[in-house]
Amino acid sequence: MATIELRPDSHGKVRDIYDCGDSLLMVASDRVSAFDFILPDEIPYKGEILTRISAFWFNKFADLIPNHIISTDVADYPAEYQQYADYLTGRSMLVKKATTIPIEAIVRGYLTGSGKKTYDQNGTVCGIKLPDGLVEASKIPEAIFTPSTKAALGDHDENISYERCAEIVGEETAQLLRDNSLKIYNAAAEYAATRGIIIADTKFEFGFIDGKFSLIDECLTPDSSRFWPAEGYVPGHVQPSYDKQFVRDWLKANWDMQGQPPHLPQEIIEGTSKRYQEAFQIITGEEFKPMKES
Repeated sequence: MATIELRPDSHGKVRDIYDCGDSLLMVASDRVSAFDFILPDEIPYKGEILTRISAFWFNKFADLIPNHIISTDVADYPAEYQQYADYLTGRSMLVKKATTIPIEAIVRGYLTGSGKKTYDQNGTVCGIKLPDGLVEASKIPEAIFTPSTKAALGDHDENISYERCAEIVGEETAQLLRDNSLKIYNAAAEYAATRGIIIADTKFEFGFIDGKFSLIDECLTPDSSRFWPAEGYVPGHVQPSYDKQFVRDWLKANWDMQGQPPHLPQEIIEGTSKRYQEAFQIITGEEFKPMKES
């Protein structure tokens, strides 16, 4: 696959960001991260699927909250990027610059993952007391806002309470984070239910663009969310998913978390790509067809 020969101004776990002066070019690679490691293998079409799903949600919720998208059409990008159209098509977006808020805005509608771990210890998630008797994949009576810190590459995010979030960013911004995260999650969960998908939890990022509180980065993708099929959903066990949990489960069974992560077997790579494609199709209602072949 061709790549951009220019050096990115920011190199993340999955995305590369290029500074275009008054805007940014965000490019989603096919890299996959798990447990805060970038894995040595890529997932075919992953970057395109993440970008196109994000664009779908940004467009769907444009009336709910401002977002950072300018264009996903390479023809609208600065001239020096036009020669990379084959690589950029489908996997990139030109966005407005934002003053980012240093908080991962996480919403949980179901009990799983790190939330389940702390619930089992003391009945709470990020300081929020939940009812007794919940099990793996239980629906939480009302979706909860459970923020975390945004760690530097290679470090671990840390779950924090709402009160700690308010100490970091101020009460007014913390309220904006909580209220808008819950509003978007609830709207997305309601829509997803009509498509046979449960959104167990998700992570948003926000910033200020020209003083306006705005949704940025990615939105409700298989990388930032847990998507479960509604058909066959039964609490009490880990649910099948359309996200990279497939990769996490294989790593937990085959790696001791020491040193660098191992290569993924071909069936895990292909199975993960298939799950991402299924998520795209179910959420958008369109069959996934690559805009450019890898």
